[in-house]
Amino acid sequence: MTFQYCIVGGGIVGLATASDILARDPAARILVIEKEAGFGEHQTGHNSGVIHAGIYYAPGSLKAKLCREGAEATKAFARAKKIPFEVCGKLLVATSPVEVERMEALKGRATENGIGFEEVSAARLREIEPNIAGLGALLVPSTGIINYKLICDALAEGLKAKGAKLMTGTRVKGISEDDTGVVVTTDRGETIHAEQLVACAGLQSDRLARLAGLNPTHQIVPFRGEYYTLPDAKSTIVKHLIYPIPDPDLPFLGIHLTRMIDGRVTVGPNAVLGFHREGYKKGSVNLRDIAQMLAFGGFWKMARKNLTSGIDEFRNSIFRSGYLEQCRKYCPSLELSDLGQPGAGIRAQAVLADGTLVHDFLFLDSRRQLHVCNAPSPAATSAMPIAKMIVDRIEERSQ
Repeated sequence: MTFQYCIVGGGIVGLATASDILARDPAARILVIEKEAGFGEHQTGHNSGVIHAGIYYAPGSLKAKLCREGAEATKAFARAKKIPFEVCGKLLVATSPVEVERMEALKGRATENGIGFEEVSAARLREIEPNIAGLGALLVPSTGIINYKLICDALAEGLKAKGAKLMTGTRVKGISEDDTGVVVTTDRGETIHAEQLVACAGLQSDRLARLAGLNPTHQIVPFRGEYYTLPDAKSTIVKHLIYPIPDPDLPFLGIHLTRMIDGRVTVGPNAVLGFHREGYKKGSVNLRDIAQMLAFGGFWKMARKNLTSGIDEFRNSIFRSGYLEQCRKYCPSLELSDLGQPGAGIRAQAVLADGTLVHDFLFLDSRRQLHVCNAPSPAATSAMPIAKMIVDRIEERSQ
């Protein structure tokens, strides 16, 4: 089995990368390997389904640029493939004077990033969202919602139609590199030869890099984003997505109300330390994941830096009343009984040896390999321009 490119990881970034390669070279021989039975089964399939506009990111940053480009590319792809999506807009709601001040900074970022927004007064907020209370808000009308698993399925269908080989239910067991290429062995006994390997392994990215003989200085620490689905009777509680104004001292965006493309409304997520990289049920534990995390010095340094917020997240994870209070800051009508069917996604958070959370792209390269070790949120929205960036990097390296 000989290919020009072997892509490991069938999430949205891996599939978009394979698609970008074929768009540039329709004759390219490509193999995509995915350990699960289908595509987008982890971060892609467990995210909130939001097409982000990019209002949060530093002006001029790569994240801001890729998010803007990705939002347009996602919508265009969905139109072409007839994948349902809705541009419902997002309201960032300020519920305290401190958040009003932070909202002013967000307005500046939106302006510099070229993102359209509307200032919404408290009275206007009540008018357009009767169930939401706040001192004011920013409306970002270009934010949308979609099912990213359907994007993955469409990308996979396109790859197969163009002659790419897709292997699901296949786990990579070994990776070795020499001057001629890369040899990949699998748990099904295959030996694969490829001129170039691209790894988009998400929650397993650090392990795959080590398996390939590279030396990552980071480790993936899983953070569970737990959410609850509101009852059907409250599926029309909001018309927009409702987000709090983010605290710049915290790494995550806070608990929000998210309309889903299937008609549900969810409350969440929080960001609580996980004990199983791929365990989505509450209480999931994996001893290997725990041992590796506890043996990593960077984990302890990160924990010390974020001790207070970490304790708060654990408390709210255990006691739904605390979780509810976070929601009631902007949606006071919610009751404990409204926190219905629970669910979770898991964020692959890259952490450096000094305890720093990596919020930017992180790659590991060799002559024949490129490992995407961190593709920061919102990677699903930005997947198509991220893929272009990856392929550009491969082409530049080979020149």
